[in-house]
Amino acid sequence: MFKHYTMSQVVLPIDLAVKLPKNDIAFSVDEIVESIPQEAFKAFIRQTGCPAYHPRMMMKIILCAYTQSAFSGRKIEGLLQDSVRMMWLAQGYEPTYRTINRFRVNPAVQELLRQCFVQFRCQLVQEGLIEDEAIFIDGTKIEANANRFTFVWRKSIEKYSAALIEKSNQMYDELLEIEIIPGIERESLEELSDAELLKVAEQLDEKIAAFDQEIATTEAGSERKQLRSQRKMPKQYHKLILDMAKRKQKYQRDMVIFGERNSYSKTDHDATFMRMKEDYMKNGQLKAGYNVQVVTEGQYALAYDIFPNPTDTRTLIPFLDTIEEKFFSLPEYTVADAGYGSEQNYGDILDNRASTPLITYNTYRKEKQKKYRNNPFNSSNWEYDEKEDAFTCPNGQKLPFRYVSNRKDSYGFTRTFKVYECVDCSDCPLREQCTKAKEGNNRTIRYNEKWEKQKKIIKDLLSDEKTGAIYGKRKIDVEPVFGFLKANLCFTRFSVRGKEKVHNDLGFALMAVNMRKYTAHEALLGRGTAPKSSKKGSNHHNLVIGTFFHSFQLVMSQPHFFSVPGREDNLAEKVHLLILIVL
Repeated sequence: MFKHYTMSQVVLPIDLAVKLPKNDIAFSVDEIVESIPQEAFKAFIRQTGCPAYHPRMMMKIILCAYTQSAFSGRKIEGLLQDSVRMMWLAQGYEPTYRTINRFRVNPAVQELLRQCFVQFRCQLVQEGLIEDEAIFIDGTKIEANANRFTFVWRKSIEKYSAALIEKSNQMYDELLEIEIIPGIERESLEELSDAELLKVAEQLDEKIAAFDQEIATTEAGSERKQLRSQRKMPKQYHKLILDMAKRKQKYQRDMVIFGERNSYSKTDHDATFMRMKEDYMKNGQLKAGYNVQVVTEGQYALAYDIFPNPTDTRTLIPFLDTIEEKFFSLPEYTVADAGYGSEQNYGDILDNRASTPLITYNTYRKEKQKKYRNNPFNSSNWEYDEKEDAFTCPNGQKLPFRYVSNRKDSYGFTRTFKVYECVDCSDCPLREQCTKAKEGNNRTIRYNEKWEKQKKIIKDLLSDEKTGAIYGKRKIDVEPVFGFLKANLCFTRFSVRGKEKVHNDLGFALMAVNMRKYTAHEALLGRGTAPKSSKKGSNHHNLVIGTFFHSFQLVMSQPHFFSVPGREDNLAEKVHLLILIVL
């Protein structure tokens, strides 16, 4: 006997929500999008044309699709026809992949994503899932949606541009020398602008037109041949000058696209070529990508931004500005690794932010080594006399203060050094071990007083028990988020081009990571097996014991599960079989 089954009977539609599990991720997506204020959707209101799909619905289906590692518009469209959770979120609507793609790259979506992160963080604080004591900052590089071998390098453009300037000046001098064209008024004697090159081309065009008219009015064949021979040189120069003007305009556009960068991709002008961590060919090949900066706490992404420069040092200050302007105010501590430690970054946080930096610097680990502390030729280990303002070398020689030196880096930041120089190093028996200066030059020390004070502050903070413990959470807080993003969610390459579009793409991906983690946590709470906090680390034994007794209760509550004729009360056999099942 079978259960009733027929394909010809009419079945009334039911609410698809009843077909979803209690802790399905669709409910979390629905809750977070519904928490966005109504004012954020005003930018999508249109007074004319066909009514558009509601932006709340579009946000829900795209965010839910990202949680299922579906980043393509066509895949999202397919999920709307196959997935029950997507059908429920869309409430029967089926937007095409073109509509989906147009929506997620809309500039107004950036504000919706910002509201999502703000509301989600408030929800985490209310539920006590984050302590709101410190934030953890780190970055990773994600490959751009750019074609291969589309790189443009600044050094090459500068070299070609300089060669073009030299060649154009030489060609202009030749034209004046052979008196093909008259001179023109130049703004600069060093180079011809593109407008001036076009003016020279116009004069050559007039010269060619004069030859054409003269050839047309001449009847003698020998004279016509001679005129055509004279016309040949202006035509050649005209072609070269037009090509130079075109190339000069291209080089100017390239320099505008570069900005402060050293490269860009022809198919994604905002992407910069950088060395990726995922080097599949193992050859260190540079790929077009973006430097992704993320703020985390409790392994949840709370804020994000993208930058074109590959180094993390220059991203910290603009990223902190973005956090304070768009997401939330900085908590008591800002934690990051040594890639962010610099005099400029320390000074900005200590002087301008209401936060304390827990950020190491490049030589922090090295300075803690015994070999470094016991090195007699290391200037940081030398004695310093405040009264004389001088250092003393291992040979007993004094290095008094000489002058102040200011150094400005390529990005405009100025560092101030106090220069100390030894009185006489010529006869020192330790000279070869102490300095690499040339013969006749004495040993010098460049002492950055501000930098040394900042280093001492960081050392004291990291040596403290409380702040040191907070910094120790960095690796287990921010690094897993990148693992969830790349390994679990499989988000290793952007699917759109352009900085603004990539920003939206990253926002959906990071919120999808948050939704997956939050839903998993809620599911554990619903089953009563949520992991308990343990200061000693792993709680594996607690989970195993809890799982055993939970399964024991479920199994022993079934009276006929282990029933064997004549042996219904054999408790020892039931327990033995239960242990085998759990293990």
